[in-house]
Amino acid sequence: MTATPPDVLRCAYAEFVVSDLAASREFYVDVLGLVVTHEDDEAIYLRAFEEYLHHSLVLRKGDTPALAVLAYRVRTPGDLDLAEAYYRELGVRVERRPAGATRGIGEAVRILDPLGFPVEFFHEAEHVERFTQRYDVHGAGALSRLDHFNVCTPDVPAARKYYEGLGFRVSEDIQDDEGTVYAAWMFRKPTVHDVALTGGDGPRLHHIAFAGHERHQILHICDHLGAVRRSDMIERGPGRHGVSNAFYLYLRDPDGHRIEIYTHDYYTGDPDNPVITWDVHDNQRRDWWGNPVVPSWYAEASPVLDLDGAVQPLVVRSDAREADVTIGADGFSYTAEQQGFKLGQQV
Repeated sequence: MTATPPDVLRCAYAEFVVSDLAASREFYVDVLGLVVTHEDDEAIYLRAFEEYLHHSLVLRKGDTPALAVLAYRVRTPGDLDLAEAYYRELGVRVERRPAGATRGIGEAVRILDPLGFPVEFFHEAEHVERFTQRYDVHGAGALSRLDHFNVCTPDVPAARKYYEGLGFRVSEDIQDDEGTVYAAWMFRKPTVHDVALTGGDGPRLHHIAFAGHERHQILHICDHLGAVRRSDMIERGPGRHGVSNAFYLYLRDPDGHRIEIYTHDYYTGDPDNPVITWDVHDNQRRDWWGNPVVPSWYAEASPVLDLDGAVQPLVVRSDAREADVTIGADGFSYTAEQQGFKLGQQV
């Protein structure tokens, strides 16, 4: 590569195709409490309470529920020229989009990345009211911001190399003694990740995550779902991750798109921030309390559209899969070693 990559600041928004806008609105607004920036008969634009850009999630009505785009904000308008040149040199499809092609977003570069995901880079966006101190409208489960994306890809090392080329750094990963890499967490903003790479058939979207400030906000969302008799939307958790240390909850929206609610990870901004590598046989990697992971969490994910709106074909992961790793006699017990349990190792 001779072209310079764009300077990515952070993950910024995602767009989902949903089958029923009213049902999706009930979930994202009435239960999760996201703020509606704009809505019409075709789409709803949402943001969390501390966000001042026009949106961090778009729900667009369509026939096939899927991921339509993942978007990253870049540092300057000039980074759009860098993005266009960088991806043209990579040989992937590139589209230059005028301001307003997506409501509230300025000029952008949209590409089908080497992993098969529709990705957009933008700098300018419409500013809207930040609801940080609008305590009069905060619910008990108030969410602060979009935190990260998690994508399924069949070749995690190749995906890691691609994101490292964009200037992302690894905070944590999962490996086995043979060096098989099962997942990697990569960041641009100074948290554990902006994108996680999960080994599996892909391209598929595993989840997007919104961050809150307190664990009680996650518990309130569970109580809310129980009160409206929709606890079946809770797929996994509440719990605490080993990887990232975050307190988490996984939900499925009316179309099956997975949403994580996430809090209490850690700062990664120093240049010598150590990488933490977890043994795939240590079941605390996924849940610090040792709870088993439900099979759907490994097996199911959202399909991904190309730039023409067609569903991307899947490439099957040929390497070992994390879901097939047996940890103990019951499949879930800790990895025991002579000196005790093997935890994440800093390198």
